[in-house]
Amino acid sequence: MDNIAHALTGAALGQAGLKKLTGLAMPALILSANLPDIDAVTMLTGGGLYWRRGWTHGPIALAVLPVLLAATLLAFDRWQARRGKRPDCREPVELKPLLLVCYIGAVSHVLLDLLNTYGVRLLMPFSERWFYGDVLFIVDPWIWLGLGIGVWLSRRRRLAGRASISRPAIGALIAACLYVAAMFAGGRLAERYTALEIQASGLGTPERVLASPVIVNPFRREMLVQTADGYRFGEYRLTPIPRLTLDTATVPTNMSDPAIARAAEESRRFADFLYWSRFPYASIERLDCFTSVTINDGRYSRRPNGGPFRTSVMLPETTSECP
Repeated sequence: MDNIAHALTGAALGQAGLKKLTGLAMPALILSANLPDIDAVTMLTGGGLYWRRGWTHGPIALAVLPVLLAATLLAFDRWQARRGKRPDCREPVELKPLLLVCYIGAVSHVLLDLLNTYGVRLLMPFSERWFYGDVLFIVDPWIWLGLGIGVWLSRRRRLAGRASISRPAIGALIAACLYVAAMFAGGRLAERYTALEIQASGLGTPERVLASPVIVNPFRREMLVQTADGYRFGEYRLTPIPRLTLDTATVPTNMSDPAIARAAEESRRFADFLYWSRFPYASIERLDCFTSVTINDGRYSRRPNGGPFRTSVMLPETTSECP
């Protein structure tokens, strides 16, 4: 999920009562809820697809990173106290509850990341397997709205001196869980409905079906069906009645073309894309003395040459006409 959703989750957990455990609990929850995304720095070096949602989202990182964050916050509190700048209103900072909230925030991050189609490698470095929830779009305004309102109402109650200040935040967290459950059920319904329609229409036997959530509209899914012939894209709407619309053409994957293996050997970026991709397919164009290979993932584009993640390689041909 995006970092706004992660931060709001940490803030909602704090307002729900966890911030009472120790001083600096609220910043600890917000920071730890975003902590595994320190691997985003690899995007600056061009290695993002290989490193993202791997080591820093696995069990070793989840054991170590919260300890480092808790130690940093504790040291910060002691440093402020030595300089006489520690706020008088801050509760004493205790290591054990601070560690607890840091672990809770970090685990919430991984659980949220598990909910979308991008996936997360939960067991790195012990296993490189990707896990996918296919439940929420990577940016979900309804999660923002629900958690944001819960945090705001809880803060407003506290400032007004009212009782049960944690109730709105707790309600927002429960509502978010119910929303996730409903989105999960809607996605699985769409996948089952689509698989049955494909078979009934004589369009082949579905090998895999993916119902991707879309931004804003929880009653719509982008459909991807893999058959022996390639990918077929479409759209499924849950309301007012279940309705499936499929593209007329099946898009070949071209993944058995020898140019794919050559491109992976000659380009680390291309090989990283293959490692990361879930529904890879390629466009291969043979020119005079070169072969152009563009690879994409069906999760994010209906065209090999479109979308945000495509990767291209130009392969030179060595023939008598192309020395």
